[in-house]
Amino acid sequence: MRGKLFIISGPSGSGKSCLVDDIVKESDNFVRSVSVTTRPRRENEIDGCHYHFISEGEFKNLIKEDMLLEWASYAGYLYGTPVKFVEDNLNRGRNVILVIETQGAMQIKSKVKDAFLIFITTTSIDELRRRIEKRGTEPQEEIEKRIKIAQKELESMKYYDCIIVNNNYNESLLNLKKILNA
Repeated sequence: MRGKLFIISGPSGSGKSCLVDDIVKESDNFVRSVSVTTRPRRENEIDGCHYHFISEGEFKNLIKEDMLLEWASYAGYLYGTPVKFVEDNLNRGRNVILVIETQGAMQIKSKVKDAFLIFITTTSIDELRRRIEKRGTEPQEEIEKRIKIAQKELESMKYYDCIIVNNNYNESLLNLKKILNA
C-alpha cells in the first residue's frame, strides 16, 4: 500500500520543524523529507539532517534535471524537495512529511491531489518575532525579512486542509499526531 504525503507549512518561528521532528522520532510510520537549500548552514545544523546544503549551481542543475518535486525562493535563498526520496518512501508504504514554505506547498497541491496540507501558526506576528529572536540564529535584518514573509504566508492559510495554532507545544503536538494518524 502506497504511503500518504503530508505537507506542513507555516511562518518561521511557528514551531513546525520541532513538531515534525518529535512526530518522526516517535513513529516508524512517518519519515521527514530533507530539503535542499542554498541557504548557509546555521551553527547548530547538520548537513543531511536539517537540510542538504548545496550551491546555487547545484540547485539549478536539480531544477534542470527535473529532480525536485517543488522548489521556491524564500528570504533570498532557494529551497526544494528531492523527488526521488519522496517517491521511494511513498512506494515503500511510508508516510512522508514535507516541511516546506507556502509556495512549494501550492506547487505540490496542484500536482499531488491527495496530499494533505497542514498549516502551523502562532497567535500573533509579535509571538513569531519573539520566537525567532529567542533562537538567536539570525541577524536582525534576516528576522525582519522573515517577519515580512510571515505576514504574506498567513494569507495562504485558507488553502490548507487543517490549521494548528501552536500556542501550547504539547497540545499542538497531540493535535498534529491525531491529524496525521486519522
